[in-house]
Parts: sequence; C-alpha cells; structure tokens
Amino acid sequence: MKEEIFKLVEAYCKSNFGDKTFVPGQSAVPPSGKVFDEEELVNMVDSVLEGWWTDGKCAAELEKQLAEYVGVKHCVLVNSGSSANLLAFGALTSARLQDKGIKPGDEVITVAAGFPTTINPVLIYGCVPVFLDVDLNTCEMQVEKLEEALSEKTKAVFVAHTLGNAFNVKAVKAFCEKHNLWFIEDNCDALGTEFEGQKTGSFGDLSTVSFYPAHHMTTAEGGAVFTNSAVLELIVRSMRDWGRDCWCPTGKDNTCSKRFGWKLGGLPYGYDHKYMYSHIGYNLKMTDIQAACGLAQIKKLKAFTEKRKENYRMLREKLGEFEKYFDFVEPTEGSDPSWFGFIITLKDGCGFERKKLIEFLTSKRIGTRLVFAGDITKQPYFKTHNVQYRVVGGLENTEKIMNDTFWIGLYPALGEEQFDYVKECFKEFIEERRNEYD
Repeated sequence: MKEEIFKLVEAYCKSNFGDKTFVPGQSAVPPSGKVFDEEELVNMVDSVLEGWWTDGKCAAELEKQLAEYVGVKHCVLVNSGSSANLLAFGALTSARLQDKGIKPGDEVITVAAGFPTTINPVLIYGCVPVFLDVDLNTCEMQVEKLEEALSEKTKAVFVAHTLGNAFNVKAVKAFCEKHNLWFIEDNCDALGTEFEGQKTGSFGDLSTVSFYPAHHMTTAEGGAVFTNSAVLELIVRSMRDWGRDCWCPTGKDNTCSKRFGWKLGGLPYGYDHKYMYSHIGYNLKMTDIQAACGLAQIKKLKAFTEKRKENYRMLREKLGEFEKYFDFVEPTEGSDPSWFGFIITLKDGCGFERKKLIEFLTSKRIGTRLVFAGDITKQPYFKTHNVQYRVVGGLENTEKIMNDTFWIGLYPALGEEQFDYVKECFKEFIEERRNEYD
C-alpha cells in the first residue's frame, strides 16, 4: 500500500511542481526559493505514515550528516535559524560554564548591517552589542577594528556571514583565542561557503544555520546549532528540550542508568530525572517529518552550491556593463562563497534612487530584498526598547548599505533565461533615466 502511495506522490509532484516555461514579464524571478522534487515529498509522506512525528531516527541521521558536511563533531537540529541563534548564545550563559559564562552587562562584538536575530539573543540575555562597520565591497565586518572594540566587558564575538560571502573567520578566531572570548558564527546565509578550504560554520565555538525555504537547503522551517564541544552540545540540547537536565533522546527513558538516583536542586532524592530542569529552556525541536525532507535536500546540497556559484558568475558578467552605476559585492579574500543573493549597491551620483529602481524591478516581476535590517540601530525597536549599545569607529558603510544597497536572486532554480531578462530590465530602467535627464 505504501508503495502505491509513493507512486501517486511522485506522479503528483511531477504534475504540479515540474518544470515550467519561463515567460519574460509574466513569470516571476524571485529573490529566493526552495528547489525540490518527488524525493522530498515521498520522504515526508513516509515519515507521516510511520506515525512518529516528533524528532526521531530521521532527525538523528540528519544531524549526523550535517555535522560531517560542515566538519564538526556535533549538530543539534532546531525549529528555525532564529532559534539556533537564541540557543547558541543562551548556551554561553549556562551556569555549567562557571566563570566563563556570559552574564548580563557583558559586551558582544558584532555588526549593525545584519539580521535582527543575530542581535536579539544578545539583548534578551541582558548583554550589550558593540557594533563595527563593514567593508562595502564584501559587506563583511571590518576585522581590523576588533582590537579597538575590545573592553574589559567583552566576552564574545557573534557575527553573520552576509548573503553567502564569508567574513574573515581566521582573523576573528585568532582575536577570540588571543583574548579568551567566545566566538559564535551565524552561518544561516552561508551553508556550503568555504574559507581557505574549510567550511564556514566550523570555525566558531558554536555556529548556526537556517533551513527556511529561502536558504541553501530547506526543511520548511528549521535550523541547527553546530559545535565541537561535548559540553556545549549538552547545554544546547538541554535548553532546546525545555531546559531539562536529562539527556535522553526522545522516546528513551534511562540513558544515564540512574533515572531515579539523582539529587539536584531542592528536589527529593530519586525524583524522576526526566523532570529535572537545569536551564531556562523551551521546546524548539525539529519534527522528524521536517528532518525527512532535509535528508533528501542534503543529497542535493553540493549541486545547489555549485549552481549558486555559477549563477553569481553569470549575473556578474551580464550586469558588468552597468558598473558605471553600481558596485557589485566581491568574495572576501580567501573565501569561496555559496552565494545566497547577488548584492548591488548604487554608486554615489548614479542619477537615480534605489526606491525607483526596485519599484521598477518589482513591476517587471523581479523580486528584490534589502540587506535585512540595514543599520539595525535605526530600527524602531531599538528606540521603543531603549536598547543600550556601543559603536566603534562609525558606521558610514552601514549607512550606505541602508540607503543604497539591495539584492536579487540567484538560487538554483534560476538560470540564463531569467538573467538575460534581468539584464534587459536593468538596461531599460537606465535608458529611461537617461532620457529623463536629456
């Protein structure tokens, strides 16, 4: 019966999600999207039919494969990249780390040109973000200013790779080791990127990824935390699983062989270890149904990565004739990016505004996105929540990104047909602007 169901699912997928003809001006050119075939749907249906819907064997296998892919010892699946960031930072506040634990009032070095959920865990735990500027040609942290940002309160560096490009992880790692700081790598936009031959996500004490449909691979919603530390993995799993002290996987009851032999806190001796809580925690697990999707996606990840690189090169070549008007992001020295998006910055004096250009592109069904929060210190919640922060050396480039930068799609479903159309639309817009000034 299951085989018949799978055949029907395959047929349905091919009928409803198969290749579609691209029609310029009618078909959308999205900034991002998921790429899948019948394998993902069959995997998920199979998981549903098994009846075990929370995390289970598929999740365990996906954690194993992801850890091997990134090149670290441990991977913990969670329900989103934002949750991954929350848990990664939260783990560093654990009492189990004793004097090395991060405490309220401590400072964390990062950048303002990014996504809110890289910053929000710092704020939630009562710490102070210290913002550095970025380089315009890479959109990555100005690592040469790290020493200037250091204070006696500095405890960590927590920064994201921007849209697939890599910041100089070796410089940041060396800085953190020199000053005995924690290093968290937000790798949500850069799964598959390498820096000097090593996968990003493998440099930090902890790192995170997102599996939201826009990202390099998807589990619908989803994310993961990576680490080489057994202690940090245990803390992350505890906080992900309601904060419990027990480390039994879902469905297991006595991994420690002394389930009723513990004495913790003010609880009576012999209290069930599965109901002892050593951290303030949540339920942030990924379901096995999502993990089943991920097991199909990770098989395609290498091909996805190569297509993203190819699409970057194609867009860079096709839009190169407009360099009079735009700057295009370049790979950081030493990096081989698995690009998440193609970043474009309007040059000063180009003769038009970003708003006009993205409205024009939108009218042509070409999707655009800004570089997330722009300058996050200008976001409304920084004022309404009276957020305390420091800025080191000014944020001039961040301001430029906030006002003049955007990105367009290069995800694997796109190709030369779409990029030829994108080029023609850019040409049309620029020619119209020229006519306005003639």
